[in-house]
Amino acid sequence: MVKLFHGDCLEVMRGMADNSVDLVLTDPPYKITSRGGYTSAGGMLLDKGVREGEIFTNNSTDIKEYLPEFFRVLKEQGHCYIMVNNKNLSDFLSVISESDFHLIKTMVWAKDNKIMSQAYMSQFEFILFLRKGKFKKINNCGTSDLLQFKNIKSEGIDKKPLHYTEKPVGLMECLVGNSSNEHDIVLDPFLGIGSTGIACKKLNRDFIGIELDDKYFKIASERIAKPVETPLF
Repeated sequence: MVKLFHGDCLEVMRGMADNSVDLVLTDPPYKITSRGGYTSAGGMLLDKGVREGEIFTNNSTDIKEYLPEFFRVLKEQGHCYIMVNNKNLSDFLSVISESDFHLIKTMVWAKDNKIMSQAYMSQFEFILFLRKGKFKKINNCGTSDLLQFKNIKSEGIDKKPLHYTEKPVGLMECLVGNSSNEHDIVLDPFLGIGSTGIACKKLNRDFIGIELDDKYFKIASERIAKPVETPLF
């Protein structure tokens, strides 16, 4: 089962029942880093004309707004993964510390590309691993909290990235596989171009994805609809 919603995730989630999903996994919009007059995303330098962090049409959602909805729709003992960069880590942790969620740990996604900086080039992002209620172990306890997956961007016919902060399907497969079982319901409230949905199809999980941006919703719908054996693009 795959359900995709084109709209505001807060509105969609408010229509969902309490304790109705087994896992929440998402890469929410947030400000990205700006160095030397340039804004960088996914290791790529963007034009000076782009204001700090505002490379997407919709990126002003506040974690204080959506985190309570994540908790409400998540089942007891369910896991929640939220991705975040260094710039926004402290703000996210502060909000989480005042929420009903329990922070299990802060994990690291190590990627092969580097983001330009005058104070060491960044080569990783954080993944906040949360739980609702009592602790439940992951399915593969041998998984390291340092997750190494190449940061490869899908490109359109113009050879430009389809999404500047796209996450690897393999990374999402790892998290989905560890924190859910077959036919469980996985929710990604910030769908992007669908990496989580593709991972769920490959692992036989039910999936609910929400995306506000017209362009990204169309791309995600097309990617998720494709047989998982075929190239994505």
